[in-house]
Amino acid sequence: MRVQTVRDMADGHGLRLPETLRGGWPPELSAADERGWFRFQRIYDAARHVVQGEADMRRIVREAALDDGAEGSRWLEIQVDPTSYAPFVGGITPALEIVLDEARQVSAGAAVTGAAQVGVLVAASRVRHPLEARTLARLAALHAGDGPGSVLGFGLSNDERRGETGDFAPAFAIARRAGLALVPHAGELLGPEAIIRTLDTLGPDRLGHGVRAVEDPAVLQRLVRDGVALEVCPGSNVSLGVYGEAEQVPLRRLLEAGATVALGADDPLLFGSRLLDQYETARTVHGLDDAALAELARGSVRASLMPADLRATTLADIDTWLSSPPPS
Repeated sequence: MRVQTVRDMADGHGLRLPETLRGGWPPELSAADERGWFRFQRIYDAARHVVQGEADMRRIVREAALDDGAEGSRWLEIQVDPTSYAPFVGGITPALEIVLDEARQVSAGAAVTGAAQVGVLVAASRVRHPLEARTLARLAALHAGDGPGSVLGFGLSNDERRGETGDFAPAFAIARRAGLALVPHAGELLGPEAIIRTLDTLGPDRLGHGVRAVEDPAVLQRLVRDGVALEVCPGSNVSLGVYGEAEQVPLRRLLEAGATVALGADDPLLFGSRLLDQYETARTVHGLDDAALAELARGSVRASLMPADLRATTLADIDTWLSSPPPS
């Protein structure tokens, strides 16, 4: 969400926002301990609470696609837990269908508006009962597809220090049978042991974050061998206190080990940095040259769930960028 959109919606619904969303943006965050995560989650929930109807939900999807498109991105995967919005639109099914419909509409007009096309991931929360995850997995399976405006994957989010990962395996089995990509979070707040549990019990195709695999060479080697892509979000890692400085994020170590990395911004609203900022960090902090940046972009495209025709044209345009002379 754009920070101004959060403020507009809060004003429209007569809601008060924390000062960090009203005037002190972006907030200073840390999730290195439970207290820090609670503060992060409180701000996150305050922003989510201003979304109180169909028009609000559609606006978020549309603006997110436009903002990513303005930075040059061709494809956006939005992760949503429809239970948050169900009370305002009559249930989790209409909540998801609203997101899917707006994703289809904005994708259909992308050539004119410059927006990124949009796919949707449904995510369960670790802090809720695993039976609810099964309900969401069944809903995701009903709307599974292979293009914009479809459910493409199933994830698991929130504080990875909460809940037992294996308890969510039945939900992921439902999603797997429906042909959905499995994209849980793991290996950010917890170390390699959490990655192993996720690999063993959920069988993911991608991991949200996974950066702490570098702490155990055997775990990193397994990720590379199994082709599990990592959604690496450097700005998020620093904002949440996983690493103290941008230089400590192990982006180069992951790439040099052969891991497939999909570069991401995680949550621009709370962290104050978007996708383009992550590429600038990759260049200026981690020392990636044009060829390495191009390969990083290719990895992001290959790890994505975008349609085959869009994948082909995007990869071709990355090659064109790399072979073109730099702008004056």
